[in-house]
Amino acid sequence: MVAVSGIITVMERAARKAGTKLRRDFGEIEHLQVSQKGPADFVSKADQAAERTLYDELTHARPGWGFLMEEAGEIEGEPGKPRFIIDPLDGTSNFLHAIPQFAISIAVQEPKLGGGWGDVTAALIYQPVTDESYWAERGRGAWLHDRRLRVASRRHLNECLIATGIPFMGHGDMAQWSRIFGAVAPEVAGIRRFGAASLDLAWVAAGRFDGFWESDLKIWDVAAGMLLVREAGGFVSDFRGGDRAIERSEYIAGSGAVHSKLQKLVAGALRNA
Repeated sequence: MVAVSGIITVMERAARKAGTKLRRDFGEIEHLQVSQKGPADFVSKADQAAERTLYDELTHARPGWGFLMEEAGEIEGEPGKPRFIIDPLDGTSNFLHAIPQFAISIAVQEPKLGGGWGDVTAALIYQPVTDESYWAERGRGAWLHDRRLRVASRRHLNECLIATGIPFMGHGDMAQWSRIFGAVAPEVAGIRRFGAASLDLAWVAAGRFDGFWESDLKIWDVAAGMLLVREAGGFVSDFRGGDRAIERSEYIAGSGAVHSKLQKLVAGALRNA
């Protein structure tokens, strides 16, 4: 069995504790009290409670570390210490509609010398319903529990299943997405929209999906998933094929062969707009 490091153990313990509460609330979804956060964007008390549990558990285990969280925002830690990037409930809309496709996402980001933030070095994505725990550390590979993950070996797009997210209610650029969809769909075996970007990326790492594209995502949606894909032998870039995915909020992921072909289709669709 693979030796699990201390930081992964800490992250998994926190995610499982928060996940237990999410499973309980998911089982009683009709009783949840929901407050409106914005157009077509709802947050439940379950979401807030999960984030608080994660914060409490991780703070206890790693005092002085900072946080960047979807709900509470940024909490500065002590100088020179890493920070946790947390999405306590990725797939909120699925959760609120009783669709069992959601996850807890936690990443560790290292500080840069001289200020700012550098690489993500540890990641965990936990699916409470299926009890699947995907994790990765820089240089140690990507794993599902104790099974090593590798991106899919398929090379031809007509054999490939591609994941994406669809803009909705003022979120994202529907015209741009439609152009990309029009370029990609005729070339691939299928396109799926499951509604949780962290799990989409975890499934690319696991070889379930061959590729992924989406834009207008926040860092807590993708920080853990990007490391998983890369440690599973895949690539993540922006739509131009560069390394500014988070800065541009553009994401293409896949194995080397699939990523290259998918990136060319996306770039071509935008160039011909």
